[in-house]
Amino acid sequence: MKFHVLALSLLVSAALDVSDAFHLPANRRIQTFNVGGKHSFTALEAEATKVTMPALSSTMKEGRIVQWLKNEGDAIEAGEAIMVVESDKADMDVEAFEDGFLAKIITQEGESAPVGETVALIAASEEEINEVASVDASSEAAAPAPAPVPSEGAAAPDFDFSKVDMPALSSTMKEGKVVSWLKAEGDPISAGEAIMVVESDKADMDVEAFDDGYLAAIITEEGESGAVGAPVALIANDEKDIPALQAYAATLSGAPAAAAPTTPQPAAAVSKAKAAPKVVAAAATGDRVVASPFAKKRAAELGIDLSTVTGTGPNGRITASDVAAAASGGSTLKKGAVAEKPKHTPAAGVIAATPTARALAKKARIDLSSIVGTGEFGRVTADDVKLATGEKKPERKPAPGAPAAVELPEGLVPFTGMQRAVSKNMEATLSTPIFRVSREIEMDKFDDLYKQLKPKGVTVSALLAKACALAIEKHPIINSSYSPEGTVYNKDINIAMAVAIDGGLITPTLKYANERGILELGENWKELVGKAKSGGLSPDEYQSGTFTITNLGMFGVSQFDAILPSGMGGILAIGATREVIVPDSQAVLGMKKAKKMTVTLTCDHRQIYGADGALFLKTLAGVMENDMARLSK
Repeated sequence: MKFHVLALSLLVSAALDVSDAFHLPANRRIQTFNVGGKHSFTALEAEATKVTMPALSSTMKEGRIVQWLKNEGDAIEAGEAIMVVESDKADMDVEAFEDGFLAKIITQEGESAPVGETVALIAASEEEINEVASVDASSEAAAPAPAPVPSEGAAAPDFDFSKVDMPALSSTMKEGKVVSWLKAEGDPISAGEAIMVVESDKADMDVEAFDDGYLAAIITEEGESGAVGAPVALIANDEKDIPALQAYAATLSGAPAAAAPTTPQPAAAVSKAKAAPKVVAAAATGDRVVASPFAKKRAAELGIDLSTVTGTGPNGRITASDVAAAASGGSTLKKGAVAEKPKHTPAAGVIAATPTARALAKKARIDLSSIVGTGEFGRVTADDVKLATGEKKPERKPAPGAPAAVELPEGLVPFTGMQRAVSKNMEATLSTPIFRVSREIEMDKFDDLYKQLKPKGVTVSALLAKACALAIEKHPIINSSYSPEGTVYNKDINIAMAVAIDGGLITPTLKYANERGILELGENWKELVGKAKSGGLSPDEYQSGTFTITNLGMFGVSQFDAILPSGMGGILAIGATREVIVPDSQAVLGMKKAKKMTVTLTCDHRQIYGADGALFLKTLAGVMENDMARLSK
């Protein structure tokens, strides 16, 4: 089983007293910002950062490299795991914080190294790899400094509990400052949950709990410092042990014990000094109200505002007797009132953020103060930074009762061969000067003819192709193409019909449409559509068109403009047929209902002029409105 440790030199002194130490167990993560904490220099002034064997628990004396996740010469990015270490607890990933290059691996896979010994060297740039690799790491490796001995207090309670000691977050760290407590006294703690933020000589880091329990007593308050190895808090396994641990905490110090004086002090004086209770107003701690769990429970029952109660417990903590005294002293009781959960306020000048968020912000060169944190107590998280940089999209939360969101495609989908060809053809037309003309055509007689021919297999597409071919006979310029030398006329009238198929667009062509009968065109069109859908069209069946028709009328589109295909003189866009009221001198009311369709012609203006397009549409309207005999042949 693996657990992540976001640090390259998470050095916790192995010399800590095991019975008193708050162990840094296998699945607990201490996050740090330095990369080794030590630097060495070659004769060529190349800076080398040492990767030392981290102490992953207070009982760990040495660790074994299970696997190197990077090879020598590989680039390393912040937050990227570079090796897996086996401690006396479990296997853990060790991740890098800053960018660099793995210059030299000193301890190979399967080999062990004492805690604090250099296992690899990191170069700041790729050019410095060789220089850094030549460093004699063994001669420069320094043994970790012995841990200070925590101060001794009264006899420890006779039940299971744990001390939270100030961790050594780098090999150079001598003391750390508690930036913020993420839990209040009496709060339950779950394994893997961050309980405090510690400021070392390098940066701020989260310290997370391993076992479940209760934060019984805080010894080192926010803004105060403690020596590495000194107790900063006590953890109770059972909630009923909290009062006893709070009393025991008063006998402990957050700093190492001073050297014993040569002249012994009278025992009675020491005993008297310890017996004096410390009276501190709860409001003096700001927004944080320090009270025992039982005191909070009694205050909630009695409706007492804890911020108005003076604590007489250790370090000004409010006890149950303080609450009882406040209630008997005539305090106003509010039935059903509940004490508000303590709120965490970061120390002055401190931006609450997780170490990973700080690393990402530094890499992206974003000011953390400009990001609104969404984490616990308003801390800036890695996701907040990714949202600020656009690397991550915000999650959309559906409104209560709203239907589930539709899963839509996202990201690049490569073009198929057909789509790529269509795209290139469209781009090729951008340099062509064009013009467009539109006209309405009455469709009553055309629709009647279609109803007669439909049972014989004739489609609207076949009828439209026949009508355009007959109109082109009168205006052959519409069937031409442009050449730098002049106009190129096409003897044959081949009508290409745009068809949308799965994965693209293709134009099956009805060749010699003006010469063939409507029934033959209908059969040919049915065959071409079948081949288009199955991908069986030959090049001659879709590349021989001289004039194009595109029809979106079946989708209800009333009118649209088409893009002129490369190498053609014109393309006709067909809209939907709709019923309108038109004047009629023979009607009783002078009006009648008629079906009309709007068509738009796009032409190459280099050889076709506006009058040519207008005259073609006039002829086309005459064929479709009145010349049913020629259409039906």
